[in-house]
Amino acid sequence: MDFTVQKKSNIISQIEKNFFKQNIPNINVGDSVKIGLIIQEGNKERTQISDGVIISKNNAHLNTTITVRKVLQNIGVEKVYLIHSPRIISIEVTRKSKVRRAKLYYLRQRSGKATRLKQKFI
Repeated sequence: MDFTVQKKSNIISQIEKNFFKQNIPNINVGDSVKIGLIIQEGNKERTQISDGVIISKNNAHLNTTITVRKVLQNIGVEKVYLIHSPRIISIEVTRKSKVRRAKLYYLRQRSGKATRLKQKFI
């Protein structure tokens, strides 16, 4: 029985290998990023740039996701992005921050200058 489970996971990992993106930068929680998405409107496609701070990251091989938070017109907006999705064409790290937590959910209760994170210079 163990042999069949190993064989199935081996087949799945070989299939997933074709869909991994190679041009993804090293991104961590606390980084400010710009994400280029392909948006489809009717029969036209365009690129939309979305930016914000990564407040969480879920590492799950092909299903790796990041949650990006930004404030628009005094309303906090969070969106979850699948990193290896074919809809994402670019990810650019604009700023790295020094954080001591794995999830930055405490930023949801803060506003204004209280949401600033200490910049990490590379």
